[in-house]
Amino acid sequence: MNIKNQRQNILLLILLLNTAACSFSGPRDGAPRKNIDVSNIPDATPKVEPITAAGNPSRYTVLGKTYTVMDDADGYVERGLASWYGTKFHGRKTSNGETYSMYAMTAAHKSLPIPTYVQVINLKNGREVIVRVNDRGPFHANRIIDLSYVAAKKLGIVGHGTGFVEVRSIDPRTWNKREARDKSAASSAPVKLSSSDSLFIQAGAFSSRHNATQLQQSLHELFPHRTVSLAFNDADNLYRVRIGPIPTVDEADKIAQTISDNGFPSPHVVID
Repeated sequence: MNIKNQRQNILLLILLLNTAACSFSGPRDGAPRKNIDVSNIPDATPKVEPITAAGNPSRYTVLGKTYTVMDDADGYVERGLASWYGTKFHGRKTSNGETYSMYAMTAAHKSLPIPTYVQVINLKNGREVIVRVNDRGPFHANRIIDLSYVAAKKLGIVGHGTGFVEVRSIDPRTWNKREARDKSAASSAPVKLSSSDSLFIQAGAFSSRHNATQLQQSLHELFPHRTVSLAFNDADNLYRVRIGPIPTVDEADKIAQTISDNGFPSPHVVID
């Protein structure tokens, strides 16, 4: 590893440790005291930007877990739980050295390159926003993205603390054309959760069926009264090990924490 990469990794580690430390000490996070009219706050405008030197190591470790940063965001789509962060982190440095503002349309993500523009859709009410990823997190087993306060309020998830969302990466080079096309297309209405959608904990995804089966057996022992399934996805040739369906987010959090405490791969919520 050359000196430049070492410095980048050290800077990222300092920023991430600062974020992680703040998560367990100091004042509680929350919303600003004054009411904010988010209808006057525009979405982030996708534009072509270079990947920053800071915030983008190939891998990094926080709280004992190692995360891999994606080479690019092309085609990224994921469903899961979004959370938000506000007053506690307002004015602090993000992972790439920018200053976090809870009034800006930004977000934190564990593995997308920084910066990346993403469309976030609230699967409960159909609201959608565009945010710019400039931070790392959320370092919680069951969250796929951490939104700024105003982004979360625009989506309608501030009161609940979390929300079921779909996150889609945006290619700034084609976004304007796609936006115009989508607005004129009758099929552009955002997808919502239906009564048949269910909550699962995905404990791992493997190219090896043997490795997936081993994890499935271990989870059967850990959760003898839960359904632990093994499913093969033809699209990416991966075997996914899941627990569920699970009726509530709180219950899913407890299951994910138990999995993590027992040293298994980082679990996360998925919606099917």
